[in-house]
Amino acid sequence: MKRWIGFILHLAMIVILTSFGSYTITKKVDYKVPDSLKVDLSFESLVQPDSVEVLKDALIDPPFLGNAYNGFKEALAFKESQGRYDVVNTLGYLGKYQFGLSTLNLMGVYNAKDFLNDPILQERTFETNIARNKWILRRDIKRFNGKRIRGVVITESGILAAAHLAGAGNVKKYLRSYGKNDVADAYGSSISYYMRKFAGFDISTIEQKRNAKV
Repeated sequence: MKRWIGFILHLAMIVILTSFGSYTITKKVDYKVPDSLKVDLSFESLVQPDSVEVLKDALIDPPFLGNAYNGFKEALAFKESQGRYDVVNTLGYLGKYQFGLSTLNLMGVYNAKDFLNDPILQERTFETNIARNKWILRRDIKRFNGKRIRGVVITESGILAAAHLAGAGNVKKYLRSYGKNDVADAYGSSISYYMRKFAGFDISTIEQKRNAKV
């Protein structure tokens, strides 16, 4: 009997071990991806057509030459032409500060070739244009300086940089509409962008001048 009992127990153990070796118990588990790691395929592109030039410009930082007039004009020149006097862009704007012929004519400059070949003339023309726009925008500078429009702090240098980009008339519309009339040039640079990018420079050394000429 003892032998039979031992044999039956041994056989039972073999059957149990064989059963566990032949079958695997599987359990279905639901793995959830945290919301912070999910990819939303319905997002909109962050790069709008009008902002391509702005983003490209942000990749290259101009040399910082201080917050006075010289730093202001060189920062603006770097944005316009990377500081090159001989540049003519695809729309025909000229020189280090990218002036249009109509604006040059207003200040008494009529020969485009002479203008491109004369760095001193280009510097004088830029300073003249700042003095001219200071006069045109004098009331708006006084009224809006230090205020905030759509998250942008308005400063004198920002206003005058924007006037260089889009003209004093468009800057007046932008300020008096509190940012609703925000225009951009053909490369996507807007008034609000120039207001922000060139804010905080001290250009008090340039005096306003009515009908300024070179």
